[in-house]
Amino acid sequence: MRAVVAEGTGGPEVLSVREVPDVEPGPGEVAIEVVATAVNRADTLQRRGHYPPPPGASETIGLECSGTVAALGDGVEGWDVGDEVCALLAGGGYASRVVVPAGQVMPVPDGIDLVTAGALPEVACTVWSNVFMVAGLKPDETFLVHGGAGGIGVMAIQLARALGSRVFTTCGTPEKQAFCTDLGAELAIDYHEDDFVARVKEATDGAGVDVVLDNMGASYLGRNVDALATEGRLVVIGMQGGSKGELDLGALLRKRGAVVATSLRSRPVADRAAICASVVEHVWPLLADGTVRAIVERTLPLDDVRKAHELMEAGSHTGKIVLTP
Repeated sequence: MRAVVAEGTGGPEVLSVREVPDVEPGPGEVAIEVVATAVNRADTLQRRGHYPPPPGASETIGLECSGTVAALGDGVEGWDVGDEVCALLAGGGYASRVVVPAGQVMPVPDGIDLVTAGALPEVACTVWSNVFMVAGLKPDETFLVHGGAGGIGVMAIQLARALGSRVFTTCGTPEKQAFCTDLGAELAIDYHEDDFVARVKEATDGAGVDVVLDNMGASYLGRNVDALATEGRLVVIGMQGGSKGELDLGALLRKRGAVVATSLRSRPVADRAAICASVVEHVWPLLADGTVRAIVERTLPLDDVRKAHELMEAGSHTGKIVLTP
């Protein structure tokens, strides 16, 4: 099989595609012949040595894929060889074949082509688990997501809006602001020019927002807490702005607020399986009926993996970048 191999850590130049030994499913696992995978911010962090895979996971980069079932391990039921599927991975997606626990394998949503489906599992599971299962965003509550034009932001805006919440987001250009409002954001804030705390408080008559989904970490920590409403919930899923920040516990106490930091990749297999089942139940129907759209800006061959990482790190894209082995 073909897979992306990293020669040490560093920039995109450390990545190359090589022939490697085939992988075979163990008990409870499914082997998938990969049709598409997608590039996530976490992939660039892993390439730089800052986000290693959990113990036992593949060292190959890639947190999601779509394809056809190639083989079934002992004890796997509900799937047949040849089924079209997509899957949430702890690693291994940048390859022509991958093995994954059966609970993380999902059907392709109705009406979604197999290549586009490769860009869905990571963002759908991340947003659903953190915004709805952890933070408990409810209809009529207010929601702020940072980086609204990226893969996570695109899914978060659409899901929160579809389920009845007011949605605010930050993004970097007028074009991205227009893109985010077209998706359903009530307010798209230019983080280069505007104070997002002031803008969301103005939009909520001074109350602040009920839930914040944050990929920046330390550099946004204080401002995110300032932006929270009473009993607001901040969920941190990334550290693009650093890992160590100062938290004003007094401000958090006065708001009776909560700060939660989570990582989907490091959760136990049973937890990831439960998230996947919930996504199939709640998110897939919204994709099937067109309420939520899968947005892929660019599809590149796996051999162009370096270019894909350069595009991700440049931050000029909207939606997802897909790789096809």
